[in-house]
Amino acid sequence: MVTGTAAVSVRPALPADADAIGAVQVRAWRQAYREVLPAGVLETLSAPAVAQAWRAAITDPPSPRHQVLVACAGDVVVGFAAVAPRTDRDAEDGDGELVELLVDPAHQGTGHGSRLLAAATDLLREAGAVSVAAWTPVADEPRRAFLVSAGLQPDGARRTLAAPDGTQAEQLRLVAALEPAP
Repeated sequence: MVTGTAAVSVRPALPADADAIGAVQVRAWRQAYREVLPAGVLETLSAPAVAQAWRAAITDPPSPRHQVLVACAGDVVVGFAAVAPRTDRDAEDGDGELVELLVDPAHQGTGHGSRLLAAATDLLREAGAVSVAAWTPVADEPRRAFLVSAGLQPDGARRTLAAPDGTQAEQLRLVAALEPAP
């Protein structure tokens, strides 16, 4: 008899993963941002609509440096990350961005976020990035703590995003240098 835990992995996202990515994003945002965004805004999130946007990002990325990864427990998508060239006004060639990194709330704390972050920074490095930046809501202390524990640090940049209902969320930027790919 063979016993053990389900295999875990990180791999490039496929178009067929878009529905799972949309569902993960909605569940993760509803948990993480319930103190940041009004309940009405979170309730309007639609997994199918979010999935449609991710399907387009997977099938028709703006550049080869725009990539989406998924974390899997067995065959189940339990998290995802997206990377791209950084587009902030102060960005320079070689600056990459961790656009999103989310793990389904039921699977948080099991290493999926760390595996996704490692794979995402590897992709950025392989694409020639020398740094990584990630924007995070000021109020999302767990996300900030996770990224800081991985070596990203605030660089002083902040921005304010507005939700469709006019609610504003302040974000801060965390950055880290990337060592060149071997």
